[in-house]
Amino acid sequence: MFGIELIDWIVIFAYLLGITIIGLWAVRKVRSSATYFIGDRKFGKIMMTFFMFGSGTHSDQAVSVAAKSYQSGASGIWYQWLWLFVTPFFWLIAPFFRRMRAITTGDYFEVRYGPSVSGLYALMGIFQLLVAIGVMLKGSGAMVEAVSRVTADSEPAIRSHYAIIAMTVIFVIYGIAGGLSAAIATNFVQGILTIVLSFLILPFALAKVDGLSGLRESIADGDMLSLVAPGEITFFFIAVIAFNALVGWVTQPETMANCAAGKTELEGRIGVTVGIFGKRICTVAWMITGLCAVVLYAKTQIDKDLIYGQMARDLLPEIAPGLVGLFIASMLASVMSTCDSLMVVASALFTNNIYKKFFAKDKTDHHYTLVGRISSVLIVTGGILFAFNLESVVDGLEIFWQVSAMMGIAFWIGLFWRRATVAGAWAGSLTSFAVLLFTSKIAFGSMVLWNFNERLAGFLPTFMLWENELYLPWQMILYLVTGFVVLVAVSLCSSRVSSEKLNRFYGCIRTPIGPEESETQPFTLPAGITPPPRKVLFDHPDLEIPRPTLIGLAGFFAAWLGVGLLIAAVYFIIKW
Repeated sequence: MFGIELIDWIVIFAYLLGITIIGLWAVRKVRSSATYFIGDRKFGKIMMTFFMFGSGTHSDQAVSVAAKSYQSGASGIWYQWLWLFVTPFFWLIAPFFRRMRAITTGDYFEVRYGPSVSGLYALMGIFQLLVAIGVMLKGSGAMVEAVSRVTADSEPAIRSHYAIIAMTVIFVIYGIAGGLSAAIATNFVQGILTIVLSFLILPFALAKVDGLSGLRESIADGDMLSLVAPGEITFFFIAVIAFNALVGWVTQPETMANCAAGKTELEGRIGVTVGIFGKRICTVAWMITGLCAVVLYAKTQIDKDLIYGQMARDLLPEIAPGLVGLFIASMLASVMSTCDSLMVVASALFTNNIYKKFFAKDKTDHHYTLVGRISSVLIVTGGILFAFNLESVVDGLEIFWQVSAMMGIAFWIGLFWRRATVAGAWAGSLTSFAVLLFTSKIAFGSMVLWNFNERLAGFLPTFMLWENELYLPWQMILYLVTGFVVLVAVSLCSSRVSSEKLNRFYGCIRTPIGPEESETQPFTLPAGITPPPRKVLFDHPDLEIPRPTLIGLAGFFAAWLGVGLLIAAVYFIIKW
C-alpha cells in the first residue's frame, strides 16, 4: 500500500498515535501563557538535554549532510558541523539567557534597546522560524517520497507535498494544545527515535560496501575522503560559516527556550552543550551514509536530496520486516520534535512582542494564550508554502544560516557595549539585511526580481567566486562587516540609551538564578534580590564583558576537548 508494507504502516501509526497522546497529556500542565510559551522553567538536566537534542536535530539535516557528502565527499559533514567550533561558547552564553528571566529573545531587545527594536526582531525571528520549518518539512517530505519508491527509477507512491501536510497536522494538534511542555515531553521520546534514525541505515550500508576499509578502497578520488576539500569546503569556508553561526545562534528564537526552560543555569548549560554534542555524533553517521551512497549508486543518477531515503528503501527491507516503518517513524519524530518547538517559539514572539505590545496591551492571560495558538497555525502555514517553493534542502539550509545572523550583531554588541543605541541597532540590522538581499537572487516562483550573480559577479575578483558566483563565505563577510561598522558608527553619533534602563539590563544579566526562584517579568529581579557588584574583564565604563567563572572556564575547555576528540575520531574513521 503506497509502496510500503502493512507491517511498516502499523509501526508508523503506532508511533503517531503514541506521540500525539504524550503531547496531549501535556495539555493539563498549561495553566497560563508563561506555561504555554516557556514551560514554567521546571525541567531538569536530562529533559533539557533531550529537548536541545530533539529540537536541534531533525531529518532535513540528515538529508542535507548525506546529500552534500554524496556530492562533495566527507567535507559535506560541515553542513552541520559548522556549529562544532562554536559549541564551547554555548556553555558560556547559556546562563545569560536564563538570567534574563525572559520568555522570548524579543524581550532582550525590548529591555536593551526599546519596543521598536523588539518589534523588528520579532518580525525577523518569525521569518527565521518560517524558513526553518519550511526547510525541515522539505527534507522530510523528500525522504518519505524516496522511501515510497519501489525502485530508484520508479515514481513515488507518496508525494512529498502530501507527506508534508500529514506531518504538519500531527505536530500542530499537540503543539497548539500543550505548548512548550508538549514540545519538551515529546522531544524526550522523539530524541531517542532520532538517534535510531541516524544509525539505523549505517551498519547495513557499510555491510554492502565491505565495511570502512571497503568504502575507502571503492572511492578512487582521495579528495572525497578529506574533511577539507580543495574546492568549495575549505578551511576558509569552515571558519567563516562557523563564525556566522555563532553570531546568529543567539538570535535564533528557539535559543531562549533551549537555554532558559530549565530550573537553574546549570540545567541550561548542560542541556544545550550535551544535547548539541549528541547531534554532532549523529552527523558522523549521516556523512558516512552519504559516502556509502557514492559507492552503491555509482552507476545511477539520483537526486541528492533523495539519497538518504532511497538507501533506507533499498537496504532495510532486506534485513527485517517493519524496519522501513521504524525508519519513517524515526524521521517523523525528528522533524516533528523540532517543528512543534519552533511553532511555539514563533507564536510567543508574535504574541508577546508584536500583538501584546502594539495591538492589545491589557487583555486576559487566556486571551494571549488563544492568540498564541491561532498564530501558530498561521506561521506553520507560511512554513508549508516556503517548503513547497524551495528548490533543494541544501539551498534552504544556506538561506537559514544567513537570515539567522541578521540581528546577531545587535545582540552581541548590545550585550557587551553600553554605547550601542536604538538607532545603531536599526541601522546595523537593516544594512546587513540589505547587503544580503543585494548579493542574493530574489525571486517569486519563476519571476526573478534581482540576481546579483548574473548582473555583478563577473566584476568581482576571482578569489571571491565559486563556480562563477559569489562564494558563500564572502557573502557572509560582506553582510557581517557592513552591519557591524554601521551599528558602531551610528551608535557613536546617536543618543545613548538611558542609564536607568542599562543598569536594569546589566544588573539582571549578572545576577545568578536563585534556588526555587519565582517567575517574574522579563529582566526583573525577585523582591529582595539586589544585583552583585560589577566584575568585568576590562575596567571601562562602556564595556560589560564579565569575568569568566571557574565553572564557566572548566566547561568551556572541556567542550573544546570534546571538539578535538570528535574531529580526531572522524579523521581516523575516514583515513584508517
